[in-house]
Amino acid sequence: MHYYHPEHLARFGDISSGNKELGAKFFDWYSAVFREGALSEREKALIALAVAHSLQCPYCIDAYTKACLEKGSDLEEMTEAVHVASAIRGGASLIHGIQMLEQVQRKGM
Repeated sequence: MHYYHPEHLARFGDISSGNKELGAKFFDWYSAVFREGALSEREKALIALAVAHSLQCPYCIDAYTKACLEKGSDLEEMTEAVHVASAIRGGASLIHGIQMLEQVQRKGM
């Protein structure tokens, strides 16, 4: 038994069950976000894949891995996008080390 179930991804539309109006607004907005614009659909899928890894959402990782492949990305591009997200997340963690350093310096250690 797993907490995440791959078949839930196909049921994403069911999130509208509790409020059809809000669900429709979300899905309209979501569709608009991923349409071709200043960024291509392929670029948007790569961004989404990177964010999915940063958020550690298995549903999103599955969905945007598939989307990236469908939009023409290759493994090298996808891997690089994941590394960019990882570097930003790692850097964000490390910069908070300055708080630790200042605390240590105030304590005179």
